[in-house]
Amino acid sequence: MTAARWSRLIDQSPQLQRSSHCVSVADGQLYVFGGELRPREPRDNELFVIDVDVVKGKSIDGGHEASLSDSVGDAHVQTASVTSDRPSPRVGSTSTSLNGRLYLFSGRGGQAMAPIDEHGGMWEYDLSTRTWTLLSTSSHSFPPARSYHCAANDSHSIVYIHAGCPENGRLSDLWAFHVRDRIWKQLADAPAPQRGGTSIAFVKGKLYRMNGFDGKTEQGGNLDVYDPNTDAWSTTTYAADGKAGPSARSVAALLPVTVDGEDSLVTLFGEADPSSLGHQGAGKMLGDVWVMNIAKSTWEQVNTHGDVPPPRGWFDADVATIGGESSIVVAGGLADSNERLGDVWVLTL
Repeated sequence: MTAARWSRLIDQSPQLQRSSHCVSVADGQLYVFGGELRPREPRDNELFVIDVDVVKGKSIDGGHEASLSDSVGDAHVQTASVTSDRPSPRVGSTSTSLNGRLYLFSGRGGQAMAPIDEHGGMWEYDLSTRTWTLLSTSSHSFPPARSYHCAANDSHSIVYIHAGCPENGRLSDLWAFHVRDRIWKQLADAPAPQRGGTSIAFVKGKLYRMNGFDGKTEQGGNLDVYDPNTDAWSTTTYAADGKAGPSARSVAALLPVTVDGEDSLVTLFGEADPSSLGHQGAGKMLGDVWVMNIAKSTWEQVNTHGDVPPPRGWFDADVATIGGESSIVVAGGLADSNERLGDVWVLTL
């Protein structure tokens, strides 16, 4: 089995305690925005930032977990300086970092907790000027407002937005936002079923999609691949039995990583069985980690050691370079107990 180590960066931060939020890593810093502490109540619209390299240096001593105290808690959670208007409080949004900027689209908020319709506008946070800007579009068609969708980027100039929940039902659409021109292009729909809480990742010119909830069941067993050159999807299948491949889940994460020099995907955590209380409760949360070698199209469960984080869903994660190593940073989420978590963890593969 592939081995990896968990390190706990922040034990519990009251400021970060939330679920259904956004996490993005840029320039060695972790940014957290949005989410909820109580069901269906957006918590705030502050942008929190943690220098992951500095915190790791204080929380890990000689390669072993040190005793954790306030020194690796809220003291290392800063509120990013903002010199402009900012996005309204929201939950179920999504963000991605590209070229020194964060991009955030839609979400759910307001008194009615309806999808936030900004007429195709994409929020951009510039790390150098510390300003939020709502990038308007000249496109006649653009993605409808939604929540519990997902985002990725091509590392150059395109942000992808996929699926999620509009006012009613779920979606399977895929859109490309060309940042320089502020133009949307609708791409081919992903394979059925329509879903929320799905995950995408962009690797070497292709977009990968898996997991999600279609309103009745958690999705698993299919890895859908979009090729921008042909505007077409293909699908590879795997046994979603928790032995040969990850079990079905939603509100998980899918991230591009390099393992032993090979391009790979990592999926981790998520909800395996929704609560009978809907968004008011917590279902069965997962704590496993899986890696897929893209060239071989094979899944392997990761053997993790260290102080292991509790299972969770409705969290967010991103890839970071910490101490020269490629790592995955996980923040917050919803536990089995229906408690919102305020911790931050790093998985080093």
